[in-house]
Amino acid sequence: MFGSQEVQVRPGTEADLGALTDLYGHYVRETAITFDIVPPTPDERRPWLLSHPEDGPHRLLVAIAPDSRRVLGYATSGPFRAKPAYAPSVETSVYVAPDAVGAGVGTLLYGALFTALAGEDVHRAFAGVALPNAASVRLHARFGFRHIGTFHEVGRKFGRYWDVAWYEKELDAR
Repeated sequence: MFGSQEVQVRPGTEADLGALTDLYGHYVRETAITFDIVPPTPDERRPWLLSHPEDGPHRLLVAIAPDSRRVLGYATSGPFRAKPAYAPSVETSVYVAPDAVGAGVGTLLYGALFTALAGEDVHRAFAGVALPNAASVRLHARFGFRHIGTFHEVGRKFGRYWDVAWYEKELDAR
C-alpha cells in the first residue's frame, strides 16, 4: 500500500496541524471512538498539539507515507489526570487514517511511542477503548495492556450510550 519505502514515524509539528485535525475530525463525525461531538478547528486543536513536546512523557508521534508525505496516523501520550500525583501516569491513544487501517500503522506508532517513553519517568499507561472496537482491543493486548475494567454506558453519541473499556500497561521495571 505504501510502496517499497518504509513509513516514517517522527514527532508531530505545527506543520501537521491541518492533517491531524482533519484525521481526528473524521473520527469525531463518523465514529464513537472519541466522545467529542463537534470536530475541532485547527485553531482549537493547536493547544493540544503544542502540549506534546518532542521529549518528556507527553508525546505526539505521526506516521508519514513515504511517497506522498501524507499523515497516515498519530499516537499520543498525555496527562492521565490533572492532579500532580498522577504525573507518572499517561493516557495513550492512536488514530489511523481510514485508508491505512489494517496496514500496521497503529502498531508502528505504538511501538515508537513506547520506545520513546522508555527513558521517561512514566510508571503506567492507560487507554480507554469505546466498545465495540475489536481492532483497538487487539492492538492494546499486543502491547501488553491488560483490561482493568469497563465503564458501562459512560458516553452518549449518535443517539445511544457507549461503554468504555480501560486498559493498563506497566512502563517501568520498579
